[in-house]
Amino acid sequence: MLKKIIAFLLCIIVLYACSKRDPVLPGERFDIFGNTEIRPVDKSLPQLSDTAKNIYGNSVCNYTQNDKNVIFMGDKKVFKGIATDNFVKNNQKPICVDDFIYTGLSTGEIVKINARNNKLVWATDVFKETNLTGGSGVVDIVARVGFDKNFVYAGGLGDAFCKLKSFDGNKIWCLNISVPVDFILVDNFAFVVGADNNLYAINVLDGSVYWKTEIKKQMVPQYDGQYIIIGKEKINYSNGEIVK
Repeated sequence: MLKKIIAFLLCIIVLYACSKRDPVLPGERFDIFGNTEIRPVDKSLPQLSDTAKNIYGNSVCNYTQNDKNVIFMGDKKVFKGIATDNFVKNNQKPICVDDFIYTGLSTGEIVKINARNNKLVWATDVFKETNLTGGSGVVDIVARVGFDKNFVYAGGLGDAFCKLKSFDGNKIWCLNISVPVDFILVDNFAFVVGADNNLYAINVLDGSVYWKTEIKKQMVPQYDGQYIIIGKEKINYSNGEIVK
């Protein structure tokens, strides 16, 4: 009887340990979301610059990526991630910054690769833990990775939009937003379209959401110096109000 009790307790310990580990890449995982409810602070944005930042790397980046998480330079493989049977079709393309490549995978990781030797520098999960423990299970990174001032910005379908340190991939903050399309950065504010049909204005310095507003279509946002434009909708960047 005692042996059965011990065996039962060991099973519980093993299951708990497995639930905290990434089934795709080895290593311990940490839930950094805390309270996942997004509560906009309802603050107006300050005056912003006339143009959005270039956060998508060098204009010439001759790397491509297929739906099996393989990165190529021409016909040469430079990185091979773990292929998944189920993935979301997308136009993911690596970005090049100095001598490094950044991109997202269908397994929910952002990777940094040294272009000089094709070595993996780091890989970081960008998805919410519950997507692997009873959630939707969709963690694909379909929006391009953004880079600005030694920080990486990344969002995926695993309910996460995160700011990472480019040096080591460590997370600074994450928000519970599923990101289906590319986002833009104007000064210190990211404008992110969520899969919940909301546009979010996020202060990237601390991850606070200044406002969110419902939109009609999930499209890549544009910026003209006055408005955030999504399809035929114009949104006042300061307060998120739709311009009639």
